[in-house]
Amino acid sequence: MSGDEQQRVFRDVLRGLPTWDNGLGRFEAEGGDVPDVPVVLFQRWFVEAVGAGVVEPHAMALATVDGDGRPDVRTLLLHDADERGWHFASHATSAKGRQLAVSPWAALGFYWPAQGRQVRVRGAVSAAGSAESRADLAVRSTGALAAALTGRQSEVLGSAEELARASQAAWERARAEPDAPVPTWTAYVLDADEVEFFQGDAQRRHVRLRYRRTDSGWRRELLWP
Repeated sequence: MSGDEQQRVFRDVLRGLPTWDNGLGRFEAEGGDVPDVPVVLFQRWFVEAVGAGVVEPHAMALATVDGDGRPDVRTLLLHDADERGWHFASHATSAKGRQLAVSPWAALGFYWPAQGRQVRVRGAVSAAGSAESRADLAVRSTGALAAALTGRQSEVLGSAEELARASQAAWERARAEPDAPVPTWTAYVLDADEVEFFQGDAQRRHVRLRYRRTDSGWRRELLWP
């Protein structure tokens, strides 16, 4: 297939995709059931996403900036959400870890297509101490520990064979030593100052509810779609 043909096929497929025709969730942003604190609504929506059959609802986009102010984004998994904020983890030596060390601000994006819902979270990020970081890894799977022990995240890889050897050694250690230390593994918490809940609508009358932190607490406001 030529480059022009590939471009045509791509555009035809892209433009033929349905967009929120039916079966979306409902959200009454001005109702009395809307909580005062955004994490409570997030937890509620998360459980509803699981109930709607969303695959990997804990997958989220994490956006950071580097030392030159250039944005970067990747997908990773949410580890928790509570009164402290939204929790995730990575190696402090990874690209995201280095970027957060330079500019400790980030944004998260969740998308649950079965309901036409998005959640956007922005705020300051802090690194947890070594004890909390070890505890975060301790409750995860053997595979997660093996991946963490493999290390060198974001570094240039010489070959697939090199990765296979390092991974095999890491798996063997993870099985033999389930509490093996990973000094660079770091738990992070994003303390939100802004959280937006987006509910898609088939007539494009999308509902957007934003929480903004103020000196007196959280302020709720509706946004135009």
